[in-house]
Amino acid sequence: MQNAPFSDSLFHGRLRAASGGLLWLGLALVALGVVAIVFPMFSTLVATLLVGWAMLISGGFTLAGSFSIHGTGPFFGALLLGLLSVAAGIFLVFNPLAGAGALTFMLAVIFMVQGAFEIAFAFEIRPHSGWVGVLLSGLASVLLAVLIAAGWPAISAVILGIVLGVNFITTGLGYIFVSRALRPPRAPQRR
Repeated sequence: MQNAPFSDSLFHGRLRAASGGLLWLGLALVALGVVAIVFPMFSTLVATLLVGWAMLISGGFTLAGSFSIHGTGPFFGALLLGLLSVAAGIFLVFNPLAGAGALTFMLAVIFMVQGAFEIAFAFEIRPHSGWVGVLLSGLASVLLAVLIAAGWPAISAVILGIVLGVNFITTGLGYIFVSRALRPPRAPQRR
């Protein structure tokens, strides 16, 4: 009898076969997360440049694709979106410190909105179990948003790198835990 937490579907079989790769990916993400936290200014600049290049490239594709759209409204909408994306990408690539400030402010707004939704959702599901966890998550998001906004723009040079590092570490740990859960159980040793 197998005491594995995952059922034996085709997907889980393939996932179990790749558990070694998941373990190494998790370890690499944890190491990358530690480096991002140890060098937060560098990782903030890398994140800002990555977002800038992504916006620049996607804006270029949107801009080029807008000329294949028929209809005045959709054409000008896609054209405007492409131009704005290209402009934002150029700004982030050529002004990464100012771009980090803008991205930090956006991060605070996102955390505030996420926290507000989670708090409202927690009170919506209140009689059911688990509502306290959702409420605590929402309060933590709002508190983090307030702390980021209170320190903005001074913390802009490091906060993205720290948040990115924490995300890499938690994702890496998740992959490590999943890879360990996917290991086939050891056969009992015969004496």
